[in-house]
Amino acid sequence: METIKATMPGVFYRRPSPEDDPFVPEGSSVSPGQTVAVIEVMKTFNELKAEVGGTVTRFLIADGDEVEMGQDVAEVDG
Repeated sequence: METIKATMPGVFYRRPSPEDDPFVPEGSSVSPGQTVAVIEVMKTFNELKAEVGGTVTRFLIADGDEVEMGQDVAEVDG
């Protein structure tokens, strides 16, 4: 089991906007470099990209929660 980690501190969002579907739903496959979420820092949205490929088994952070740099945000089963 691998994890996707936050690359910076900020507010974590799984979707581009509240009306949109998540970038990657749980149970979906991801490829390295694929956007899985965004982290908002000072009104700037920064893409969080998968560093590993596989199936996202679960997200460990909810939409709107604050994250710290290096914090695990999702589990990926490769």
